[in-house]
Amino acid sequence: MKRTFRAAILRAAGAERPYARSRPLAIETVALPPPAEGEVLVRIGAASICHSDLSVVNGDRRWPLPIVPGHEAAGEVEEVGQGVALVRPGDRVALIFLTQCGSCERCTEGKPFLCERGTQANREGRLITGGPRLSRDGQPVYHHMGLSAFAEYALVSEKSLVKIPAELGFIEASLFGCAVMCGAGTALYSAAIKPGDTTAVFGLGGVGLSAILGARVAGATRIIAVDSNPSKKELALALGATDFVAADGAAKAIRALSPQGVDAAIDASASLEGFEQALESTRRGGNTVTVSLPDAAKQFHFPLSRLVAEARTIRGSYIGSCIPSRDIPTFIGLHRQGRMPVERLISGTLALDDINTAMDALADGRAVRQVITF
Repeated sequence: MKRTFRAAILRAAGAERPYARSRPLAIETVALPPPAEGEVLVRIGAASICHSDLSVVNGDRRWPLPIVPGHEAAGEVEEVGQGVALVRPGDRVALIFLTQCGSCERCTEGKPFLCERGTQANREGRLITGGPRLSRDGQPVYHHMGLSAFAEYALVSEKSLVKIPAELGFIEASLFGCAVMCGAGTALYSAAIKPGDTTAVFGLGGVGLSAILGARVAGATRIIAVDSNPSKKELALALGATDFVAADGAAKAIRALSPQGVDAAIDASASLEGFEQALESTRRGGNTVTVSLPDAAKQFHFPLSRLVAEARTIRGSYIGSCIPSRDIPTFIGLHRQGRMPVERLISGTLALDDINTAMDALADGRAVRQVITF
């Protein structure tokens, strides 16, 4: 028998702002079948709103429609399908937005964050196990990143879950599957920050602020926070940044603080301008890493001779180059020790019905991480 529940459905991207008036996300009743083999039904406890969710709504990233967005969440296992061995009903879990199949070439070489089968399933708006499973009035509704977490329930692959401690609240736990992995993971793995390094972080949303947390854990001695919104300064410094500079002319300001440039610059600005400033703030031989996903049409140009003569490394970071089954428990452990205070990233909580207003707050830069609670 199918289960019905409330979910936020996007039927058309690119609605006019404010979203509180145009209401691109409609709260409707959707249906799900029971879990098939390898699938798990999760009752969502909390779902955080990320800039990548906004990019679905504003059309910066193209997805099959209609779709239920939401890819950063935590909840409790309610039902499992045949063959599921990693979790059982009652387990508390964080959701992972890229399912790792465990058998493709990328997975077997130790890079599950590049899983080929999981990436293809995400692009097609289905689960790695099949689908789409969601429906409305008998018509298919697509899955966002294999999760579709802006809903009371999510049907996901067993491999889209990581168990979390029972005492960890859902609100804090919801951030570990995206913001913390993408940000802290980028600092620790993709940028490979070492003790004594200097770094700059561009864009102080949930991912950028998590990168500051990761850089501090890695032992960076100077962490320069960059944003166009001066109200982000206080939080950035509280989380471990040593300096704050405005986004406009940031590279020049950074080189005034660190004349040779920084060892590693992390771009989480979701803008071409932010990435270019990050590149210009990086020293010769340094790393410039971007975790941003701006409009797919955006391109940048850089002289090949400089790339060679300055021995630069320019790279992208997906899921912070993390292995979720290893790194989420590690990051939770750091959180419990007080070394990764992710609760400071939470701007507030809201009900599912207020999701359009929350998208406005995110688009305006008035919020870091807003969390829907159920």
